[in-house]
Amino acid sequence: MPGSFGQSDLYSVVINEGGTFGKPENLGAAINTEGRETFPFISAENELYFASDGRPGLGGLDIFVSKINTDLDFGQVQNIGEPVNTKFDDFAFIMDSNTRKGFFSSNKEGGIGNDDIYKFTETRKLNCDKQLVGIISDSDTNEILSTAKVILLDDKFQQIAEVMSGADGTYSFNVKCNQTYYVRAAKKEYETNEAKISIHPTDKSELNIALVKNSKQIGVGTDLAKILEIPIVYFDLDKSFIRNDAAFELEKVLAVLKQYPSMKIDVRSHTDSRQTKKYNMALSNKRAKATIDWLIQKGIAAKRISGRGYGESQLINKCSDNVNCTEEEHQLNRRSEFVIISMQ
Repeated sequence: MPGSFGQSDLYSVVINEGGTFGKPENLGAAINTEGRETFPFISAENELYFASDGRPGLGGLDIFVSKINTDLDFGQVQNIGEPVNTKFDDFAFIMDSNTRKGFFSSNKEGGIGNDDIYKFTETRKLNCDKQLVGIISDSDTNEILSTAKVILLDDKFQQIAEVMSGADGTYSFNVKCNQTYYVRAAKKEYETNEAKISIHPTDKSELNIALVKNSKQIGVGTDLAKILEIPIVYFDLDKSFIRNDAAFELEKVLAVLKQYPSMKIDVRSHTDSRQTKKYNMALSNKRAKATIDWLIQKGIAAKRISGRGYGESQLINKCSDNVNCTEEEHQLNRRSEFVIISMQ
């Protein structure tokens, strides 16, 4: 219905005396996503189980659960994991809170039809805390690196915790199952590195990170995009919003700006020649502004960042108007540059 977040949302409604219904209320962004939220079930323990394809999962539709708190808001949404969830569609979960037995539907392999009903017995409570551990080392010599700064981030790149690697190069964080995290390691004279890990109840939660000795000299005129090997394209075609995977790359620029607090950069956004020159100039200006705003929101002072769009005015190959080029050739022109203009 109008006002929903995605393709299908979950709502609550008051059942009045006499069996009439009140006004449907959307459960909000704590539950609903841009995808499909379907098949709600509330257990006797006040837990909302539902199926969704809009959250990180194992397959198409996965089954998730969230505790309904006394103030009628929702606790952390958790993927209930394997063996119920698979790479196929799993949905329509119900369970008796006393016997811990229940049913769900799935189109996984081995069934009789397209969607089959399966039964199960819950053998343990879902709540699951684990320890994420790892070793920070030199990528060339395998030497362990102590006193490296190690940062834990959630799936939206928000910092959760920070530690220093020990004398033996190890670090550890307390994490929750069925969540995705990023771990970033930084040390003076080394390039910052970042890796992703999903925490599963039965898997070993270990993430070792190797750092590369910083052999590349940077100074005025250096393009950080080339030094940090940032992919050329981090905007969708004809769009000016920064994708989550793009934010992962921009974190590298952010780390350098924090490492060199007097550094100033100029953000230069370029497009390919498709669309009109006027359109491309406007689009590249929006992209440059979006990039600058993102860095400022992450704590970089506005006076340290300048920039603008150049549209299609600085193509690096032959692919100008009416020239037949491949998609890969066009992509070379859709680029952003982060040029150092001052180190003082």
